[in-house]
Amino acid sequence: MNNEVIPWLLSGDVSIQYQTWRDLLGQYRTDLQQRIANEGWGAKFLGLRNNNGHWGLGFYRPKWTSTHYALLDLKNLEIAPETPQIRETLDLIVRKNKCEDGGINTSEGTRWSDVCINGMFLYYGCFFGVAETEITSVVDFILSQQLPDGGFNCHSNRKGAIHSSLHTTLSVAEGILEYTRIGYTYRLKELQKAALESAEFILAHKLFQSHRTGQIIDPKMLMLSYPSRWRYDILRCLDYFRNAGMKYDPRITPALEVILSKRKADDCWPLQARHSGLSHFEMEQPGKPSRWNTLRALRVLKHFGLSHEIYQIPT
Repeated sequence: MNNEVIPWLLSGDVSIQYQTWRDLLGQYRTDLQQRIANEGWGAKFLGLRNNNGHWGLGFYRPKWTSTHYALLDLKNLEIAPETPQIRETLDLIVRKNKCEDGGINTSEGTRWSDVCINGMFLYYGCFFGVAETEITSVVDFILSQQLPDGGFNCHSNRKGAIHSSLHTTLSVAEGILEYTRIGYTYRLKELQKAALESAEFILAHKLFQSHRTGQIIDPKMLMLSYPSRWRYDILRCLDYFRNAGMKYDPRITPALEVILSKRKADDCWPLQARHSGLSHFEMEQPGKPSRWNTLRALRVLKHFGLSHEIYQIPT
């Protein structure tokens, strides 16, 4: 590996520095995590929060500058969970955005909750310490939406979908992982069973292939984008498997080969695309080397034993 890659990552935003030390160099730098709220991308996001406690025009409007996606971005930055502004916003959400089906509602008057959004809410809500009593109804709703094939689809309760979606299934699985990690216990075994079945659903598709034809489901799933928003892609999925501690499974090989093929001569991975829509600011530029994608690709390869480089702590 190019000896400049790790120093390049460590010259990036403090959130990148924190995760590089933790995931590639094996050191938990809590001092760096505490700085995320006060500098760089984390401080920018917090500075864009409105006086009413929301970002954008509310919980889910507009994409991608709403409260929901701001909180998702802040979770992925790994900002300190006890950040007070975030705790205040989450308290507001659980008081104002519960639907009669128990899920988090996108707006007042919406009849049905969206299981994909609730999976993402579980993902960042658990990380930021929402009280377990406030999310039991979310857990109930999510478990009520699991389909017979093991996964989830955001159209199951609204349009009668009967086959799971990779997008929704991954969002729910990520949420369950955070729920488990924080130590909540309500219906935990059922959630963990759902997570295992969701992983099997994804693996049955070799992460991006039709289970019927073997063809690529959507070429966008192979693109290296960041932030992912609600969209599924293979690097996000592989990073989830790494985070969940999954052992190597031969069915992930095609996806790993795609990731390896995207590595450039400088040993970095590019930002190939970004999802259209509003954004608060751009963390990286499409077509340029991406610290987010390089960091995530390296930690995935390291976890699955496909990278033989020695990650050295810079002197």
